[in-house]
Amino acid sequence: MAGKDGDALELQYRHTLENLGVENGLIGAIFRKAQNKLTDPAKLKRVVSLIQTEGPWIGIGVDVKGQIYEGLLEKNAAEVKSGAGQYFTPRPVIDAIVECVQPRIGETVCDPACGTGGFLLAAYDYMKGQSQDRDLIRKLRHEAFTGVDIVDEVVRLCAMNLYLHGIGDGGSPVRQGDSLASDPGRRYDIVLTNPPFGKKSSYKVVGEDGDVTTERENYEREDFKFTTSNKQFNFLQHIMTILDTHGRAGVVLPDNVLFEAGRAGEGIRKRLLEQFNFHTLLRLPTGIWYSPGVKANVLFFDKKPAAREPWTKTLWIYDFRTNVHFTLKTNPLKRGDLDDFVRCYQPGNLAARHESERFRCFSYDDLITRDKLNLDLFWLKDDSLADIDSLAAPDLIAAEIVENLEAALEQFRSVAEELEKV
Repeated sequence: MAGKDGDALELQYRHTLENLGVENGLIGAIFRKAQNKLTDPAKLKRVVSLIQTEGPWIGIGVDVKGQIYEGLLEKNAAEVKSGAGQYFTPRPVIDAIVECVQPRIGETVCDPACGTGGFLLAAYDYMKGQSQDRDLIRKLRHEAFTGVDIVDEVVRLCAMNLYLHGIGDGGSPVRQGDSLASDPGRRYDIVLTNPPFGKKSSYKVVGEDGDVTTERENYEREDFKFTTSNKQFNFLQHIMTILDTHGRAGVVLPDNVLFEAGRAGEGIRKRLLEQFNFHTLLRLPTGIWYSPGVKANVLFFDKKPAAREPWTKTLWIYDFRTNVHFTLKTNPLKRGDLDDFVRCYQPGNLAARHESERFRCFSYDDLITRDKLNLDLFWLKDDSLADIDSLAAPDLIAAEIVENLEAALEQFRSVAEELEKV
């Protein structure tokens, strides 16, 4: 393209994007459905000239390129109007989850809602220094990781992010698709993910008259023990399926998964306690997400073979929410803020745990008898209830009120759906 300009350059660039988009492997994933956003040929010519004259950047190591690209993704996520924050999990949270789950070289890692690839990259960084064996390193780069996302543009961002870190050169480790549509057939040693925060799965139908209606989408799969329109519960059931026996998971899910009533909610929580070792729950603070007011948790659990007795003997809960306040700009979450949780977690040695002010143990017998199997447990005194100076910022309070109202509405919907079946 260097010898062209004007309309000829723009046409050549457009055809190049189209040809790259139908390539197999990683290149095809990066350029799938890519479009030319530089409609001014003069600006396109300037970009081509800059790439030619600033060629030395090509020789920069993959780690530096990857850091630059991740920095751009994070900056883009911070731009509220762009909406990219919905695909971006705070890096300190990701790093702490990976440190607790401890993926080992030779294991496979999957993120069925991969976004821009943060979990996959953190797992790679954790695993790559565990061996100097060239064959193991090659398999780590090209066979260990799998990512799926439903949004084409996000898949491109993720594929490029992985490529710039040296992962998946050749075949693409990430693909576009709806993870919930079917059982992929493959099983993984590790699942690390933060599914979309939205509670309902739905799609828009446009009629011939132009009217738009929204239809709820229930995923009916043989491996799903419960049919529900709640996207979070469906992702949880999907993860239960794709985990290999003795596989380990660290999953970010909103509060409603812990308490939402109804046959599906109670049944899935019971299954998690009985057929898996659901050993740890981290209650995350508000103020760390690009979507304000979100209340989320990290669920850590291991898949186990069939047994008569429940696999979960005790559930340890770390309350990192009560009297904890962060903001994206003035007091952002740092990795060091999660050091106490990681110490309490005792990665690799769960039997060595001890209770503390924020870390409590609950037995299976206590949990299974709770009303509607509600796992939304807390015990610390909220200082903001007694001290007005401890109140969170007004926008956070308003967002929390909205979140609570939405959760209540979801419970009413669940009750209504149950009554319709009677």
